[in-house]
Amino acid sequence: MAETPVLPVTLDRDSVTPLAVQLAEQLRAAAGDGRLRSGDRLPSTRALAGELGVSRTVTAAAYEQLHAEGWIAGRHGSGTYITTAPPGNLRAAPKPVRRDTVLETAVDLTPGSPWAGGIEQAAWRRAWRAASHVAPMVRPNRAGLPEYRAAVAEHLLRHRGLRVGETEVLLATAGTSTAAAELGRAVLRPGEMVAVEEPGYQRAVGALRAAGLRVVPAAVDADGLLVDAIPSAVRAVYCSPAHQYPLGGRMSAGRRVALVERAREQNWLVIEDDYDGELRYDVAPLPLLAALAPDVVVHLGTTSKILTPTLGIGWMVAPPAVVAAVLAHREATGIGPAPAGQLVVVELARNGDLGRHLRRLRRELSERRSIVVATLVAGGVRVLGDDAGAHVVVPVPSAEAERALMRAALERGVLLDGLARHHVGKASWFGVALGYAACSREQLMRALPVLVDLVGPPQG
Repeated sequence: MAETPVLPVTLDRDSVTPLAVQLAEQLRAAAGDGRLRSGDRLPSTRALAGELGVSRTVTAAAYEQLHAEGWIAGRHGSGTYITTAPPGNLRAAPKPVRRDTVLETAVDLTPGSPWAGGIEQAAWRRAWRAASHVAPMVRPNRAGLPEYRAAVAEHLLRHRGLRVGETEVLLATAGTSTAAAELGRAVLRPGEMVAVEEPGYQRAVGALRAAGLRVVPAAVDADGLLVDAIPSAVRAVYCSPAHQYPLGGRMSAGRRVALVERAREQNWLVIEDDYDGELRYDVAPLPLLAALAPDVVVHLGTTSKILTPTLGIGWMVAPPAVVAAVLAHREATGIGPAPAGQLVVVELARNGDLGRHLRRLRRELSERRSIVVATLVAGGVRVLGDDAGAHVVVPVPSAEAERALMRAALERGVLLDGLARHHVGKASWFGVALGYAACSREQLMRALPVLVDLVGPPQG
């Protein structure tokens, strides 16, 4: 029997991070850096709880999370072990392979990455050359360069129908997660509750928790956020109404109005993450909550999905009081968005290259989505998500089926992202979010038959 190693775990009971999250993070780190190795046997949840002086609920939750991510696997009658790849299989038991070896050659279909390969290289080089000719700054501009904010204001008006008027202010940011953290520290108070869509964007969850806030799940369905289910005690609501992440639906008009009304009645701040709102293929881009209720909505956008994370910038449109608090926080801490990426966007917009890229991007991703959906549906695979963005969802019935699908796909050279990890509480949606922007078309066409074979009905 494998020997149980001494676990490198120290829990901080004074931290705002839940004990189960701390435990999972430390075990994950130990498995990732080699302190725990494949085949190491872990203590039972009961034994570990006794060793750490915590409830068994804490250790069980940590193990469940690591199991969902594929770091550990249970062996019937033997115990729980560290593994290098997600456990399980859908239809057959393939030969074990090392996860690190497979990842080097796997087709990456995880969502969240842009079609960076579609950026016209001459335009990219031209924008960087022009940006390099700007004289070095003497003092930082905490709000963002005026020319960048003007370019974003034009972009929002042209592509998102949002006119930045006198009742709101536009700031440059370092991206949506950083902006969420800024709002958490500058506008909200430690210990206040923020509702986040469930399943939802976990980097925002991490940013809000790091700011000392309590994150509570807010359920969603095919029409988006269930407004009536949001606890009254929250101070803010984080949502993605135009294209819910990761399920891919849109918030209905009725729920948008209901959310705004509750926000005004109960003094909520609504944080609208419009991470890929420019990418809609069936109808015109959906109206923003910020246009409906600029007094209670903070709009966040990013260049990461329409261009590249290389730039490291985004924007925030918010009421003046919110902007003043964020700027005061930036001044007090010395932080702020870097100007280099802002200057590149300015040059891309000035030469019309940004608009041309967006047109190519919509055309390419629309075609890719059609290929993905047509191939999967023809193979008997159910697909969720609006005709928008850069990912679709393939649901499966259980956590076990999700883990099995991810394992089997990886064995065959396809990397997928499971829905279970996108939850704050107990997972209730299972399946994979399938991204189709970052890979090449050739890779996509090679990977889709694998998905059909693994998820589609058995061939008789």
